[in-house]
Amino acid sequence: MNTASKSRTILHVDMDAFFAAVEVREDPTLKGKPVIIGSDPKKGTGRGVVSTASYEARRHGVHSAMPISQAYRCCPRAVFLRPRIKLYREVSSQIFNIFHNFSDQVEGLSLDEAFIDVTGSQKLFGTGPQIATRIKKQILTSEQLTASVGVGTNKYVAKVASDLDKPDGLTVVPGGMERDFLAPLEIGRLWGAGGKAQTKLRALGVKTIGDVANLKPTVLETALGQAMGRRFHELANGHDLRSVCTDKKQKSLGKEVTFSNDIDDRHQVETTLLDLCDTVAQNLRQKGLAGRTIHVKLRWEGFETHTRQRTLKRPAVTTEDIWPVARALFRESDDKSRRVRLIGVSLSKFKPAEADQLTFLNQEGASTKETAGRHRLAESVDTLSDRFGRRIVTRAALLNSKIQE
Repeated sequence: MNTASKSRTILHVDMDAFFAAVEVREDPTLKGKPVIIGSDPKKGTGRGVVSTASYEARRHGVHSAMPISQAYRCCPRAVFLRPRIKLYREVSSQIFNIFHNFSDQVEGLSLDEAFIDVTGSQKLFGTGPQIATRIKKQILTSEQLTASVGVGTNKYVAKVASDLDKPDGLTVVPGGMERDFLAPLEIGRLWGAGGKAQTKLRALGVKTIGDVANLKPTVLETALGQAMGRRFHELANGHDLRSVCTDKKQKSLGKEVTFSNDIDDRHQVETTLLDLCDTVAQNLRQKGLAGRTIHVKLRWEGFETHTRQRTLKRPAVTTEDIWPVARALFRESDDKSRRVRLIGVSLSKFKPAEADQLTFLNQEGASTKETAGRHRLAESVDTLSDRFGRRIVTRAALLNSKIQE
């Protein structure tokens, strides 16, 4: 075992059915009932997917990312609620404040999940398990919510451990026991092992993480490629030298819409895409960001999903920069013989949106004066939207259009 890994104490804290648990806390009459957070199931004909399911709902086979219509068929008596993201963010902020009371080395993975490096905190707050216990107690006392925590010498082991005794669990993997702890677990718990990788591993006669650890690295590299094969061999042996990253920047920003019914009207799809570009551009400006890579997501009837992307020479921050590229990507992917279920657009590869952007030509070759004018207009629209609501100013192309939120 690598000594650098042994010397660390890492916690992985994972809130239990977070969105559903918050809703039960807000409405105690829901306690003990199956609660499903997602879109309206419409008695089994609804669109969208499950965001979170309470443990009572999971006993009926409901899980995250399941189509909401299937969740209804699994558990028609469940309480279905729309997500209240603003509320969940507020609660998450309070929980992360608790994390920061014990360490400044906190890496948030989502609203309800984080790594905490407590290696340097143990003289003040006790051992890793003691700190984990104190964090769980503070979350329960202040937020009336439960969390499951894994304690290990590295991120991978801690993350696996946190998932083994949910809800309200605490699993500790002592230093030197990482390989033994992982050995009996199924290969599905190998971090990054998707369906294709698991199929290739099973073709090698592999069933458990211990089986992977016992294979020669060259065998794994031949079957999976050098990088993935080497990585899986290291993880299976309990090695993970990645440090907790406290400067985790937003990687992408986007928005998507699932249509109430699968549609074949391409004008409606493109109008919706334009509105999404407007929303994403405004969100970029609010965050002071510009993005270089534009992604379009297209889902057909039957859940088959396609994504396309294009990287620009200059970062985009206005609808005029984003929309022509997004429309072109959609048209490149389009199969007009099929109906569309979902359309989405997002941007990535961010940099700060700076004033010197205006001194260059934009993506379409507009003059500096035209580009500056577009930015000033966008800023004016942002000001009006902040004061009176996003649709106070509407593009002519969106007038009389049925835009689905």
